[in-house]
Amino acid sequence: MNKDFTWHLIALHPNELEFNEENLAEIKVAGRHLCVAKFDNKLFACATKCPHAAAPLKNGYVNVQKQIVCPLHRYKFNLDNGRNVSGEGYFLKTYPVEEREDGWYVGLY
Repeated sequence: MNKDFTWHLIALHPNELEFNEENLAEIKVAGRHLCVAKFDNKLFACATKCPHAAAPLKNGYVNVQKQIVCPLHRYKFNLDNGRNVSGEGYFLKTYPVEEREDGWYVGLY
């Protein structure tokens, strides 16, 4: 566990989150809005807007390569580290998510 983060419970179970058909949800935790993606029964958290043109990422989708795809220009970002993988050079802010015995937590700093 990283001591630099403050951990916040976001759900006891992923089913509590209101995911759209593309496995994306927007939540508010500790006064911040985050986008949560579900991929392979795991949760990932990132900024709510694409760093390129501020399109809402909850309107995008998660592809089979575990990337969140922006709905506006189809820029792709790795869910693990936020690295832009479609070549434009942008970086998406990501947040750690942990599954614990008592629920799912996101780490904020």
